Amino acid sequence: MNYKRKNLPFPDYSAAYALPHIIMCGTNLYLAQFAFMKLLPAKYIIEQALNRGTLKHDATVLETSSGTFALGLAVVCREHGFRLEVFTDPVMDKALENRLRSLGAEVVIVTEKAEQGGYQRSRLDALYARMGQLGPSCFWPQQYETEDNPAAYKSFADQIAGMLGANVTLVGSVGSGGSTCGTIERLRQESPRARLIGVDTFNSVIFGQPDGDRKLRGLGNSLVPKNVKHELYDEVHFTSASLAFAATRELHERHAIFAGPTSGASYIVGRWRARYYPDETVVVICPDEGHRYVEAVYDHEWLQQNGYVYEGVLLDAPATEEHPSAARPPWNRYHWGRKSREAVLSALEQ
Repeated sequence: MNYKRKNLPFPDYSAAYALPHIIMCGTNLYLAQFAFMKLLPAKYIIEQALNRGTLKHDATVLETSSGTFALGLAVVCREHGFRLEVFTDPVMDKALENRLRSLGAEVVIVTEKAEQGGYQRSRLDALYARMGQLGPSCFWPQQYETEDNPAAYKSFADQIAGMLGANVTLVGSVGSGGSTCGTIERLRQESPRARLIGVDTFNSVIFGQPDGDRKLRGLGNSLVPKNVKHELYDEVHFTSASLAFAATRELHERHAIFAGPTSGASYIVGRWRARYYPDETVVVICPDEGHRYVEAVYDHEWLQQNGYVYEGVLLDAPATEEHPSAARPPWNRYHWGRKSREAVLSALEQ
């Protein structure tokens, strides 16, 4: 899937914007900025399903998403002529909802939160019910489970290796696990010493925090996705919404990189890593641009009204905890050491 073709026009929007621009932000610090990263796996999953015959041309595509995976699917489904139904929750911002509807998607907003698993569980239940109605005439991409999600990032890993070599430190937010795990698996085929730092937020269960409300969206989860391969991570950082918002603004003010808060969360971790490990080449994944956040993260009044006290203030380094369940805001680091989730969590009981 090579979209960087010399002297040829791109055949469609998804081909043009599937891969990021890699930008140098310091001597050993690089940012890979996507227009919106989930376009890459959405395109790959749909095209692989078409190639295998598991997706028929008269099928309805169903997915649960509150963010840009839904947008990626909407773009690809519009290009291929598929109907799309997205099951989401009230956290989806109106601008994204409007864009999805403009692309022809039906947006179903689930308003009841499940006691176990939160909105993710409720959205899945609604999706299962719809699958029961449609029967074999539907297709579910299953971004949290399908191996095509991480496999989609091979082309991104090759892009990094071609520019910077494979022996890098990759820093990225963790939601479905596809981008960080898929990219590092490919890089380690060439350089087993390549390092992976996952960025999560507090009250996300992925790396052992207790489940709870999360103000920082686009990363974290109330369920542990199958595509998060914990044994691939060298280190995990937890950041608060306040700190991520401040870092997002800093990224724009210092480097003119207009990005969303998941990018800010990863940027502050990558900036720290590049400073303290100057011999490493640090690559930070920036999953999307900042257009959806102009009236939030980039608005001083909104930040003040919502009590984000770290506006304009960045910490230089994280605290370090002996176990991820003990991590507390605003920023904590845990040496994961390429262990399984079970091994890390059981260590607390010993």
